[in-house]
Amino acid sequence: MNTTHPTNWHATTAPTAVPHATAVVLAQVAGRRREQDKVFGEQNHPDGTGPDVTLTGLARRAADAAWAARFTTEMARAEDRLTWLHILREEVYEALAEADPQALRDELLDVAATAVVWIEAIDRRRARPGGRG
Repeated sequence: MNTTHPTNWHATTAPTAVPHATAVVLAQVAGRRREQDKVFGEQNHPDGTGPDVTLTGLARRAADAAWAARFTTEMARAEDRLTWLHILREEVYEALAEADPQALRDELLDVAATAVVWIEAIDRRRARPGGRG
């Protein structure tokens, strides 16, 4: 997404009010995280990211995949056929192409935020009469 994020975020940062729908989804995400910890315990793996990492199934460098995802997303936007798939894929590939730990963290926040807003959109569709997720 290439937006500016705080570089020194701490858990002591004062919380800001979030819309109810976002709070509900974030609570559900927190619940899933607790479930992951129960099943897998604390996980500490290498990042495995960077511009030259080959993405399985794509046979291309992560940096090239990120560029292609950005291009595809912009084309879909210009042609009025943009979907959540385009947006999330772009965010994920941008994260996979990042080697710097702070920039990777920022990109992963974009991935998480995009997943949350997509979930909110599904919930809004479900709430409409005759809506389906």
